[in-house]
Amino acid sequence: MRAIRFIPSLDPFLLFLIATVATASFLPVRGMAAAWIGLIADLAIVLLFFLHGAKLSRDAIMQGIGNWRLHLLVFGSTYILFPTIGLGAVGLSGRWIDPLLLSGLLYLTLLPSTVQSSIAFTAIAGGNVAAAVCSASLSNLVGILLTPLLVSLLMTTSGSGVQMSWHSIEAILLQLLLPFVAGHLLRPLIGGFVTRNKGILQIVDRGSILLVVYSAFSAAVVNGIWLMLGWRDMAALLILSALILAIVMGANVLVARLLKMPREDAIVLLFCGSKKSLVSGVPMAGALFAPASVGMIVLPLMVFHQLQLFVCAALAARYRRQMEAG
Repeated sequence: MRAIRFIPSLDPFLLFLIATVATASFLPVRGMAAAWIGLIADLAIVLLFFLHGAKLSRDAIMQGIGNWRLHLLVFGSTYILFPTIGLGAVGLSGRWIDPLLLSGLLYLTLLPSTVQSSIAFTAIAGGNVAAAVCSASLSNLVGILLTPLLVSLLMTTSGSGVQMSWHSIEAILLQLLLPFVAGHLLRPLIGGFVTRNKGILQIVDRGSILLVVYSAFSAAVVNGIWLMLGWRDMAALLILSALILAIVMGANVLVARLLKMPREDAIVLLFCGSKKSLVSGVPMAGALFAPASVGMIVLPLMVFHQLQLFVCAALAARYRRQMEAG
């Protein structure tokens, strides 16, 4: 049987992220230029969520929404299992890693699941795509409100720069939720165009994240991020991220076997229940945390994002081979 050609082992977006961080490290934007870059990044995020809303198919949601047990399990993995593990990791590592970096590690466990990659990996592995669309979309919509609430409950103000206020909630609603809803309501008019031109969404998706990362890391560099962060912190961050991902994935596989879930639904639980969204997490961090701390806060999310892509790509290819062999 011919080997399956799959996602490259190195995602080009990782190279762009590294280049963006390097550029911000050597050429950080300051003063009025920083304000303009921040404004452009905010507008790009608004456009991104508007296009995501226009892309979301109502038929796919209605087709998959009836599998309520699966959606509850994905929700539990995303918003109960992940935060529990995050609290445990922070409690056990408090003396060994920079406190702000640990705050970022806890923050990533409070975020919603991804949408595009969760659906893509589910489709490649032969899972229930309609249910994946519903679970991932529901996770993101709920997360716009639930993640700030979890941040206010589980993250203290000491060291993390949390600045929960109505202004923070308002910024998230206006920048993420409102454009998403507006795009979805306008889907009958622009949905066909968005579907036919998927490349536009990818450019806006990645471009907006790179702009936000550049703005955040510029502020972090100005405030001395590389003087505070050592190689031991980075090594510990990578190890903790891998452990969190392994525990969540292992738990989801075990739950699927104990409940004797159909193979297609088990795949949805594995991929939708083990992801964290860079697209939602970066702009939320800008609204929830002090500008000087955003760069350090989103660094664990950037590491975890690439790690989850590598692992899920390998697992999806394995499931595909098993399906074709069967």
